[in-house]
Amino acid sequence: MTVTETQVTLIQIDNYGPWTVSPSPRREPDLQTLQSRLYADLSQLVAHYDGYVFSTRFDNMIAVTNGIDLAGHRRIQTAVRNRYPVTVSLGVATGTSPREAVGEATATLQAAGSAQDSDRTEILRGEPLCEDGSVQIAHFDVNDATGRYTDELNAFDVFRHIDRGYSALLEYMYDAHDSLSFFIGGDNVISVTPSLDRAAFAETIDHVAETAGIELKVGVGRDLTAGDAGMAAKEALERCRNRGTRVEIGTGESAGRA
Repeated sequence: MTVTETQVTLIQIDNYGPWTVSPSPRREPDLQTLQSRLYADLSQLVAHYDGYVFSTRFDNMIAVTNGIDLAGHRRIQTAVRNRYPVTVSLGVATGTSPREAVGEATATLQAAGSAQDSDRTEILRGEPLCEDGSVQIAHFDVNDATGRYTDELNAFDVFRHIDRGYSALLEYMYDAHDSLSFFIGGDNVISVTPSLDRAAFAETIDHVAETAGIELKVGVGRDLTAGDAGMAAKEALERCRNRGTRVEIGTGESAGRA
């Protein structure tokens, strides 16, 4: 199996905690609006380079940025500064596992100073990939979520069921497979993974069913960028739906040509 090389960028809003209460506490709806708009803009900015951004805690976001060099990262920072009353610092790192990459990206920013240091602004540190490295994306969803949950239970109980499945998946993929998993809405979760095979995904689905009572299926894609790998994963997930299978694996066009 081809070894993956994932490039991760930690996006951290500079001095955000103190800013939210200076000169006096800001209204929570205003802060939520700013965070959601910033996430939406960062999603578009990073997607321009075929990357993915995940909101995580909103003041700290994680992006998969294979193919984006330091100049591209700097342009993203400039765009944020020009549109918002806050700035962002970026830590970039790579690893054969996403867990390794996010650890190094985090350490890079932590070494530059505290997230609440008013003098630490628009830091850009790290070493992007010098050459192309493939990234693997897995797109999970819940089997018949509408029929089993959405159309049968009250909205908050549906949320509880989906969240329980997501939490079990997130923890298992991180602990067992050094992967980063993110809830992306509805009943969907995207995991950024190292080179995992069909058996590893089947084992993961079994674990979530046994521990959380949630049945999943997954489409997996691998390509040179997160955007292309993600599309290959979505197409593989459609094959799961059409064939009634639990795991389908595909390879994006650019990876197939590499």
